[in-house]
Amino acid sequence: MRLLGAIIAGGGSTRFGDDKGAAMIAGRALIDHVVAALAPQVDALVICGRIWRRLETLADRPAPDLGPLGGLCAALQHAAAHGFDAVLSAGCDVLPLPDLRMLVGADAKVIEGQRLLGFWPASLSKMLDTHLVEQDDRSIRRWIELCGARSVRCEIPLHNLNTPEDLARYDAAAGLTS
Repeated sequence: MRLLGAIIAGGGSTRFGDDKGAAMIAGRALIDHVVAALAPQVDALVICGRIWRRLETLADRPAPDLGPLGGLCAALQHAAAHGFDAVLSAGCDVLPLPDLRMLVGADAKVIEGQRLLGFWPASLSKMLDTHLVEQDDRSIRRWIELCGARSVRCEIPLHNLNTPEDLARYDAAAGLTS
């Protein structure tokens, strides 16, 4: 199975107050931690919603500012057009990133409590594109419901780093140095 890795990173970082993806933790940008963890799990890697170093960048689809689903839609369209079977997605703000290959199968799946950590068959690309064009509901929860994604429990504690305080707590708890 050919897997496309997609880092969803187009948000405005409003709760963070600055560019969350570029925030430093243990001497590396937050996005770079996600890149390092996701790259070995996939055949190719893209970043959705922003430009980041040498990663291939995908603009949100079908239009900008659709939230995480715009990035996921872009990744699914790219996967379908380039011969990938599915997308493994991750936000740029969850650490540690688990091995998402545990989600691979026939149907869409997400990590319980972390809806952007998911496995999405490329065959869902048209369905998501249509949903975003025709519906006002841009909620990842609603999309999960519509496509029938199952929730899978992850045994390692995951940390959403949405504020500088979240980042500092994670840094301190993990014994990292910024």
